[in-house]
Amino acid sequence: MIDFQNVTKRFGTQTVLDGVSFRIHPGERVGIVGPNGAGKSTLAALLIGDHLPDGGEVQIAKKLRMGFLRQQLRPDQVSETLLEYAEHAVPRLAVIEHEISTLEAALAVGHEPAATDSHAGDCCLEVGAADPDADSAPQIPLSLEERERTLRRIGELQTEFEHEGGYDLRHRAQAILCGLGFSPEVFKKPFRAFSGGWQMRAELTRALLTRPDILILDEPTNYLDVPAVEWLRAYLESFTGTLLLIAHDRYLLDSLTRVTLEVAGARVTRYQGNYDYYIRERRQRHDNLLAAKENLDRKREQLERFVDRFKATASKASQAQSKQKQLDKMEEITLPEEIIHPPHIRLPEPPHCGVEIIRAEDVGVTYDGTRWVLKNINFRLERGEKAALIGMNGMGKTTLLRVLGGQLKPTAGKRGLGHQVLCGYFSQDFTETMDASRTVFGTARQAAPDMPEKQIRATLGSFRFSGDATEKTVSVLSGGEKSRLALLRLLVRPANFLILDEPTSHLDIASREVLERALREYAGTLLIVSHDIEFVRKTATTIFFLDEKGLTRYYGDYDYFRTKRAEQAAASRQGTSAAANQRTESAEPAKAEVRKEQKREEAQRRNELYKKRKPLEDEVARCEKLITELETEQTDITEKLYCSTEALDFPALNRRLADIQGLIATTTESWEKSAMALEALLESNG
Repeated sequence: MIDFQNVTKRFGTQTVLDGVSFRIHPGERVGIVGPNGAGKSTLAALLIGDHLPDGGEVQIAKKLRMGFLRQQLRPDQVSETLLEYAEHAVPRLAVIEHEISTLEAALAVGHEPAATDSHAGDCCLEVGAADPDADSAPQIPLSLEERERTLRRIGELQTEFEHEGGYDLRHRAQAILCGLGFSPEVFKKPFRAFSGGWQMRAELTRALLTRPDILILDEPTNYLDVPAVEWLRAYLESFTGTLLLIAHDRYLLDSLTRVTLEVAGARVTRYQGNYDYYIRERRQRHDNLLAAKENLDRKREQLERFVDRFKATASKASQAQSKQKQLDKMEEITLPEEIIHPPHIRLPEPPHCGVEIIRAEDVGVTYDGTRWVLKNINFRLERGEKAALIGMNGMGKTTLLRVLGGQLKPTAGKRGLGHQVLCGYFSQDFTETMDASRTVFGTARQAAPDMPEKQIRATLGSFRFSGDATEKTVSVLSGGEKSRLALLRLLVRPANFLILDEPTSHLDIASREVLERALREYAGTLLIVSHDIEFVRKTATTIFFLDEKGLTRYYGDYDYFRTKRAEQAAASRQGTSAAANQRTESAEPAKAEVRKEQKREEAQRRNELYKKRKPLEDEVARCEKLITELETEQTDITEKLYCSTEALDFPALNRRLADIQGLIATTTESWEKSAMALEALLESNG
């Protein structure tokens, strides 16, 4: 379906992709990962045609609809309402509607409509400017043959309209908009009136609405809150086309993808698994190659010593020449560019404080005196707790953090810190409060004037600022660098209560993982807001959920919160709240019998699923084991051919190499078939 053949792409003197070749098969769910600036978005731009390759060829099967999420918008050129903008994601539907209405109007008056230019090769009609003499011009009634032709054309257009999803377009648009956090009250609001983050949600709606064969999403969660990310994950799980997901969101990558493409060092490497598999496999491949390279380098050094020692000795000259030939034939093993992980961040030991960290009682906030952003909020944290605040955008999460962090005085209620509590507050606009003319080192020094210079530089190194980077001014830093420096400025100050509002914005995956580890090891108290679900899962041990009903606390991590929310939603749908507790005793035996029957049916279904699933899982495991064994044997034979100084049966080894390559190809094909069948089976059974 998608085939990159020796593709090269340059921007000025920088080569972003160098001779890249890979293939994406129909229906594959692919995660595209790599360091910032490695070329992931360039890959997407080549696919959608925004860029052309400087060398090689990008082949995409014809007649496939492609949906994609653009990161660059031009809202000033959009005049529609939010709902209209979403619906116009499929412009072909408007063309079909126009032609149908024109043909129906011609049938109603009994005259053939004026011929117009066709659209995209279709026989559609467009209404032009009115002819002032049209009323007086003679009109020829439609003949029977013309009426039949017109009716037949209307039928064809209606069939196409239905196939394109035109009849349920508005319903689908409204459902997706609501799922991504829009309320129905804003559907008629002008698109250009929304902020950039909400406009990106509307753009994501358009990408999903097109029902594409290939869906390309470039950082779709950048402006989504946690509930919207969960909705998007559920929506994409049922997507049946080919999915290409460029993201730093490990939760989505692990949940949705089955293939990973790593873009690094101007190369693209394919891994047959999700992000978690890719991390393990990449490390294993690197270790194997490193061992092979060390072994090869050791043998090369031995041969070079022999040649240098005996090349001038007559009795050993022929042997030295033979060794030199072996040296000349030995190929260099090139290690893939290693992704440099940031060093570990060590946070200062928090000062001692009381057991109660913070308390908020009946807090309310209104900015205009009429509409309450927050009302009757009660909140309490104790020493050592690590909490996350979750809720849809617009519910007041940032406002609540500002109140708790002492940045905003509540309109009603009160907020108080515990004994000797020192609060560190990181806001979404914290990066803008830094002096743009100050250097990186100067900014860190200003934040911790009593810290020794050696310790400051060590801390800067843990945030990936070392060498000349410490002398850069803030004005020239990228978004990610500013975020890291802003976090450093906060974290070097000894604090026993940290409030972090979207601390992972602009951070790549490696930086997020390092920050996660530092916060897990942090001995103080933590409160975070983040749309990165994996970050929340790895750091928070208690969850606060904010919605229109108020603030609810869940005494468990994010997975516990999800489970409880799902149980509450199921109970609400099934009406199993107070009414369920008032069932009559006479109905209980019947209900118990029904439950028993349901359990028997569920057990039977599980058994049937197991019988179908087990052979596929066994085949997948067999293929994976065989491929690993074949690749190991292939490596061993290759090393013998190039490195061994012993007499070898070269024809036999070369034949075995050819056999191994064929076996790897056929086994990989069997693995793909079984893996896809297993995936389809599991998806069909929920």
